[in-house]
Amino acid sequence: MTEHQRNVSATIDPVKLDRLAQVAVKVGLNLQEGQDLFLTAPIAALPLVRRIAEHAYKAGAGLVIPLFSDDEITLARYRNAPDASFDRAASWLYEGVAKAFSQNTARLAIVGDNPMLLSGEDPAKVSRASKANSLAYKPALEKIAGFDINWNIVAFPSVAWARQMFPDVADDIAVAKLADAIFAASRVDNDDPIANWTAHNAALRTRTEWLNDKRFSALHFTGPGTDLVVGLADGHEWQGGASMAKNGIVCNANIPTEEVFTTPHAHRVEGHVSSTKPLSYQGTLIDNIQVRFEAGRIVEAKASRGEEVLNKVLDTDEGARRLGEVALVPHSSPISAGGLLFFNTLFDENAACHIALGQCYSKCFLDGANLSAEQIAAQGGNKSLIHIDWMIGSGEIDIDGIGADGSRTSVFRKGEWA
Repeated sequence: MTEHQRNVSATIDPVKLDRLAQVAVKVGLNLQEGQDLFLTAPIAALPLVRRIAEHAYKAGAGLVIPLFSDDEITLARYRNAPDASFDRAASWLYEGVAKAFSQNTARLAIVGDNPMLLSGEDPAKVSRASKANSLAYKPALEKIAGFDINWNIVAFPSVAWARQMFPDVADDIAVAKLADAIFAASRVDNDDPIANWTAHNAALRTRTEWLNDKRFSALHFTGPGTDLVVGLADGHEWQGGASMAKNGIVCNANIPTEEVFTTPHAHRVEGHVSSTKPLSYQGTLIDNIQVRFEAGRIVEAKASRGEEVLNKVLDTDEGARRLGEVALVPHSSPISAGGLLFFNTLFDENAACHIALGQCYSKCFLDGANLSAEQIAAQGGNKSLIHIDWMIGSGEIDIDGIGADGSRTSVFRKGEWA
């Protein structure tokens, strides 16, 4: 960290940063005594990593193992590495991570990298490196997607990220603005964030219980540029807020979170849909996405910006053109009301209803912890190397739940719970 970065980081409220660390450990992970913690973070997030390590050890952690990334090192690869480098990934590392997860190691990811870091690099190299990494990461990703362990994602307001969001102000002001937005969205801008999260989880649970009681067979989204029927997987279950991992630990995977979500049927999605917010993906802003589905598969895709990258993503594998998640978020959610584009899915997906291309979550099935991969597929669950959320909700979107008998129930009207 440079002297400039240290000075700018001094503008971040240390009390709220410490609360965020506590929430990550106690609410996000619910870290158990004796449990190891594997943690990844950009090097800029070191102040938060140190606080998380402190609270993790106070909670009884066995070992806290951090792995750092650095923007300059990442760029050095794209600008100096031989061409063959972009078809390689550290499979040995991810095999070790998967082994750690199989031994009940908890997982924490801190986001805060420059979201547009790779915007000036060769998109073909970015795509190749991403695919190689996805293949190598598969053994570990399967344990995350399968919710084998307690895991969590939180955010740190780095200078590089803040500059993207607030380009017209000085670095210290930009970081302070981003920090305030992160702390508010993460519900740590109050005296008792643990109690705040308890109440928030209870409210999300009320929504999931209503949806699970209705047992809709499909959701029908209508609005400007959208007329989409998303069939729901057989035996699907709605989730939201805190939930129990297969290791028996109740955790909050995402901080912040405003969504309730479940698994669509990979072969029962029909119609067309338009994005309502840009998708920031590996340095490319993909805007005004328009896709058409037939029998669950995207057969036509356009974007006013980033279309080439979008189509490369869709060609990742067979499952990349099918859905792995559908999520409901009211237009009045705190992140939406803030009016900011974070260029980061952790936040932007909590501003609007969204769908995700690719891998489904096994926890979004009744008795999902005991279902085999073959059973999940038979019930309509999708499989892919990717899981990419993009936003389709707004204050103009209506959603109807369709029952097995064809009956219709209002779920959302003008972007709000009906």
